[in-house]
Amino acid sequence: MSDFDLDLRTVEEHIDDELEIEGSIVLGVLDGETPAEEWLETISKGNVLVLNVEGDVNELAAGFARDVREEGGNLVHFRGFLLVTPPGVDVSTERL
Repeated sequence: MSDFDLDLRTVEEHIDDELEIEGSIVLGVLDGETPAEEWLETISKGNVLVLNVEGDVNELAAGFARDVREEGGNLVHFRGFLLVTPPGVDVSTERL
């Protein structure tokens, strides 16, 4: 036998810690009715927004888009939806 010692319990504990995901996917409508502060608060709690855009996305998201980007989050407009993610959650567009 080799001198290699692997403690699988310790490894599993570290894997569980690293894979722990907080937050939810929040569905909503971006139509100007919801204040920008509410969207920002939702993102700050680790949630991902999937918003159905009803109108001009640039105008409707202007109140929160810059703050999301400055904090390290992402915004992706795709097929009438705006996906907004908190820092640390990337959106892969490689398959588009």
